[in-house]
Amino acid sequence: MRGTVTPERVAVLALDGVYPFELGIPSRILGAAGGRYEVLTCTVDGRPVRTNADFGVTVDYGPEILETADTVIVASVPSDRIPTVLPDEVAAALDRIRPDARIVSICTAAFVLAEAGLLDGRRATTHWHVADLFRRRFPQVELDPDVLFVEDGRILTSAGAAAGVDVCLHIVRSDHGSDLANFVARCCVVPPFREGGQAQYIEQPVPESGAASTAATRAWVLEHLADPLTLTDLAEHARMSLRTFARRFNDEVGLSPGRWLIQQRVARARHLLESSDLPVDRIAAEVGFATGASLRQHLHASIGVSPQTYRRTFQKSG
Repeated sequence: MRGTVTPERVAVLALDGVYPFELGIPSRILGAAGGRYEVLTCTVDGRPVRTNADFGVTVDYGPEILETADTVIVASVPSDRIPTVLPDEVAAALDRIRPDARIVSICTAAFVLAEAGLLDGRRATTHWHVADLFRRRFPQVELDPDVLFVEDGRILTSAGAAAGVDVCLHIVRSDHGSDLANFVARCCVVPPFREGGQAQYIEQPVPESGAASTAATRAWVLEHLADPLTLTDLAEHARMSLRTFARRFNDEVGLSPGRWLIQQRVARARHLLESSDLPVDRIAAEVGFATGASLRQHLHASIGVSPQTYRRTFQKSG
């Protein structure tokens, strides 16, 4: 019989002007993980804060809760409320975070972490709309504005708004495996893993009227991952020329077809490593990698571990 699970304490820091939607994401997503997380919301002084909507929020905790948190999530504020100098009370609150705690920013909260020096020399992301401003202010941070979230050691940064859902699901997946993350996603009626990155949401010309979508081909690919698919195969299925298909695919997904296909194969391989005892070579064949060595290479490039290490980690904690 499995013992009682001690929940991980997650503190969500609400700054003045916070977006209500982003503030509620951690509680909604992590709170659906079967008691594995205790989500507590605080402010820098324990007092209520105004949101960017027509109401304020009252919290039960002040910055002292940050000292006991295993994970700290900083919710985002509107771009016109991004501090140019970190307020003393915010800096003091962040100083309370334990050195070994996981720290997460949603959207523009990456500016807060960067102002505090927490992102120096690290990869990070933020909302694409303020990416240029971020680069100018923090050249010491390696910004990747094309992704939904970045994990660099104990610090995770996510892109705009709903990318907070993606990073919280990633936390559940990393801590407890894909089965629980998928369950949480179903409970919250959100996709367990979104295709592509921010590029698909960046303002761009509207496609020509009547332009065909690549969605049906993407769905078809997911049913045929074991096959040795080529770009020509995908374009023929979509009934487009290679050039048109590649351009439209990138516009819709934010990735090249080849990069997207590798992502899907790695995701399927991770699921099989967690949920089955199939040998690595068999899993490689099931997901369309030619050999076990190819799977090892792609998995290591994606998440930095071998199939054996990944399996040991998640079959224990799933």
